[in-house]
Order: sequence, then C-alpha cells, then structure tokens
Amino acid sequence: MNLEHLTNQVIELAKSAGSFIREESSRFDAAKIEYKGLNDMVSYVDKGAEEMIVAGLSKYLPAAGFVTEEQTINKVGEVYNWIVDPLDGTTNFIHGIPAFSVSIALQKNDELLIGVIYEVNRDECFYAWKDGGSFMNGKKITVTGNETFSASLLATGFPYYNFEKLERYINVFRELTQVSHGLRRIGSAAVDLAYVACGRFDGFFEYNLNAYDIAAGVILVREAGGLVTNFSGTEEVFEARELIAGNPFIASELHQVISKHFSD
Repeated sequence: MNLEHLTNQVIELAKSAGSFIREESSRFDAAKIEYKGLNDMVSYVDKGAEEMIVAGLSKYLPAAGFVTEEQTINKVGEVYNWIVDPLDGTTNFIHGIPAFSVSIALQKNDELLIGVIYEVNRDECFYAWKDGGSFMNGKKITVTGNETFSASLLATGFPYYNFEKLERYINVFRELTQVSHGLRRIGSAAVDLAYVACGRFDGFFEYNLNAYDIAAGVILVREAGGLVTNFSGTEEVFEARELIAGNPFIASELHQVISKHFSD
C-alpha cells in the first residue's frame, strides 16, 4: 500500500466534503437540528458529508470497515478501518462560528496509518502518514520546541454533557491558567490537535473523547514530533477516551498537572 498516494486521495475527498459543508453553512436552517443526547447535536449536513466520505473511501479500500460519528454505515473491517468525523465542531457550525473541520483516519488493526484534517473556513489541510511526517497545505510541520509552561499557549475542550469530572477539570484549568499564556477552547478537538502539530498550540488536553474526534489528530501530532498519551501517561487514548498532546516537554508537564487531579 502506497500511503502517500492514498493520503492524497483522502485529502481530495476531505476537501470535497468541506466544500459541501461550506456551501451549506450559508443557508443552514437551525430548525433542522436533531439531538442525539444532551447538547449533542447533528444536522443533515453532518450526515450528508459522512455519506459522501464513506462512498469515496469505499472505492479507495473496498475491504476496509468504518468507525463513523453518524453511523451511516455498519461495516467493521478485519484489518483496516476508516475513522471518520464528517463535521467536527457541529455546535460551532450550527451557531455560525467559523471553526469546524473534516477528520479522516485509517487504522490497521491498532496502528494508525493516515490522518487528514481539513479546516473548512481557513482552507487548511493537515495530513500525515506513518513514517512520512506531518504537513499543512504542502509544507512540513512540527510541534513547538518550547520547554516551559510560562511561554506556552494551551488548548482544551470544555465538558458539555458528561459532568462527573467537572470539578477536577476546573481545578486543572485553574492551575494551568495561572502558569501559561492561557488556554483556548476552539470547539473542535481535530482542529486543536492539528494546531498542536503545526506549532500554534504547545499542548492540548481533553476527556470524554471518541476515536473519531481524535484519530487523525493523534497521528498528525506524533508524526510532527509530538507526544500523545492518556491522562495516565500511556498510549491507549481511544480506550481511555482522554488525551494529552503536545511537544514532548509540555505534554510531560501537562501529565504531571493533570495526574494530580485525575488519579483514579
């Protein structure tokens, strides 16, 4: 399998889905919102983009299965699986906030091979393939080399329906706010991870995440020289549904802070 060639095919598909999302954003009707759960919204745009992506990916690798947010297909691959979030940042999209993305990853058994994140509004495509490095719009990207919290800009995602760990999260937020340049909450974990990979953020953390939220971003950060772990410091981020990402220095510092508050 030529991973670079397949990545380029996925990039074109992600951009096509992004064009559909961009066009629909100008005429979106909020009355068509559906609720999957508390503050967990979906629209015909999410589903339409996912169907478009699934149809394209099925041609590239017919034997592969899918893990998708909107579950428009029920197919599990024995070896290969595409992990797809057709519109990461749905709440932003619905409210007209220009920060949302298409996220596509390819996994072979437990190994990530490809990651593509297309930020629709800025027309920025971030992509990586195993042992090939990370790129944005054709230029190689790397994580920052910053070694201190005092000079770092961090990102996070606020819990919006699972509030069991909210107090712990607030304690982490309070501590990090006082020692860094600040924390940002964009509203798309995929974009957060892409921004870590290209050096806009020094680090990122969030809990209650799904594989489709982060799969593409995980390989992007790792191929850009960064470190990605769960809150316990191991690499099982999908199973734990939590993630710390950053350059190796800041990721390690984030782990020390977060592990004090999320120790059980």
